Amino acid sequence: MTSRAENSVAIERRIDASPEIVFSFFTDPERYRRWQGKQAELDPRPDGVFRVTVSGRTRTVASGRFIRVEPSRRITFTWGWEQADGLPDDMRVPPGTTTVDVELIPDGDGTLVRLRHGDLPSAPARHFHSWGWDLSFDRLVLVAQGRPPGPDPFADM
Repeated sequence: MTSRAENSVAIERRIDASPEIVFSFFTDPERYRRWQGKQAELDPRPDGVFRVTVSGRTRTVASGRFIRVEPSRRITFTWGWEQADGLPDDMRVPPGTTTVDVELIPDGDGTLVRLRHGDLPSAPARHFHSWGWDLSFDRLVLVAQGRPPGPDPFADM
């Protein structure tokens, strides 16, 4: 499920894995790369680095800082693009200028994952990030359940 508030996008998925396992896919660089990115530098503590090379060909990097880390419950980090020169003005999201909040809710033997990406500056930026998070979360569902994620949709970007 995806929805949009005025300046944010919200993504929700149920994953057949415990909150502890799902949380590790947001905090362990090797696990993070399985569902989103080519490289990941993660220091999951308040003010720790969040830096992920998201795409293959252009090596586009999303970076920010961790704000809140509650093991197996919630993780919040800032987000933005290090390379914004090639983007239209209404798509530019500088590093650390938007906020991603992920809530992990126990749901039987699985986890309900709710992501809200806020502070996005325009409708095109919201559309682009909604598209990206949707694709990435489909991959997260698979890898957190121990399955292959399928082809990387960002490999040729």
